[in-house]
Amino acid sequence: MKKIVITAALAALSFAASVSAQDGEAVYNKSCMFCHASGVGGAPRAHQEAAWKSLMDKGMDSLLKSVKDGKGNMPAGGMCSSCSDEEFKQAIDFMAKKK
Repeated sequence: MKKIVITAALAALSFAASVSAQDGEAVYNKSCMFCHASGVGGAPRAHQEAAWKSLMDKGMDSLLKSVKDGKGNMPAGGMCSSCSDEEFKQAIDFMAKKK
């Protein structure tokens, strides 16, 4: 019985990890791609590690605050008024990594 519970728990964790990775991409596709795919308005381009390095060096809390409060040409919440902090973080992680 313990083996079944452990196996189920590991499977759930694996599934959760893969869903998280997809969630960041889904949020990006729905709400971030319009500006971050091309760099319109000075937005750092997605998957351009050099463009994101200095931003990531400031830490996730700083980036999350910028997204939630708005910065430069980006409105508060970006284009996702219903996104949670976790969804914003996943989208940031997705954009900051080379594809």
